[in-house]
Amino acid sequence: MITKPDKNKTRQKRHARVRSKISGTAECPRLNVFRSNKNIYAQLIDDVAGVTLASASTVDKDIAGDNKTESAKAVGAAIATKATEKGIKVVVFDRGGYLYHGRVAALAEAARENGLEF
Repeated sequence: MITKPDKNKTRQKRHARVRSKISGTAECPRLNVFRSNKNIYAQLIDDVAGVTLASASTVDKDIAGDNKTESAKAVGAAIATKATEKGIKVVVFDRGGYLYHGRVAALAEAARENGLEF
């Protein structure tokens, strides 16, 4: 009997490979994306100090959209505005092992349109 590989385990392996190469600092934090079936989360992380500088997600009351892709765009815009309030313009994008497609790409494009550079 042939079993399918666990999607989340393969995603975690991809994420570990990417994380071994990239790291965020206070000047250039890491923009991390986590996607669940219902929600999407974005965090700006300073890996040197081990702290989260800003976060936004669809769980927040003020972020909403008609569908999941629209919600991801709203999260991207929200994280970009929070970053600019803290004086952050340049970030390193960490897609969390997900393909750069759909909700992850929508979040990234919205963050770029609202002032983040990566």
